[in-house]
Amino acid sequence: MKPLKQVAQAYMSVSKGEALLQEGKPEQALQEYRHAMEVTRTIPSEEVFDHDGFDALCNAGLADAFRLLGRHQESLEAAEQALGYFSRRGELHEDEGRQWITAVICRAAALGRTSRQADALKVFEMAEEMLEEKKGEMADREERLEMVRSSIATLRSSMPGNRENRKAWWEFWS
Repeated sequence: MKPLKQVAQAYMSVSKGEALLQEGKPEQALQEYRHAMEVTRTIPSEEVFDHDGFDALCNAGLADAFRLLGRHQESLEAAEQALGYFSRRGELHEDEGRQWITAVICRAAALGRTSRQADALKVFEMAEEMLEEKKGEMADREERLEMVRSSIATLRSSMPGNRENRKAWWEFWS
């Protein structure tokens, strides 16, 4: 298979994976993202292809699919692999930026589900900042922002060291 054909096939699998996630079919989406990465592994090494960037896109999708399936440790691992690339790159194009935010949200959700609430809160707050900066660039921005804010509120109210539930030192002696 010619490299151009492989790249087209890989990106087609990513598009199918995204569509399957939107349809609520995370198991099938997992297969598409994995297939996409397998296809790119067959591209000859002498061909120029950003394997790290492509894998980051796929891992963001995998993290979201694992999150929807309740497979939190796998979601966390995929999100962290994606973030390893996205965080090094800085500001990304619209599609990559959307996937970056997806990876951050998946990481936060997975941290919360693996009993790391303080870490999850920090990451959800970072996701909120990222979403606020995106403005009109994301079709589902408002839904994501609402979910993130709801998660932040839930985490803040459930954490034992919550500042809102603490009394100031002088209140104990008043």
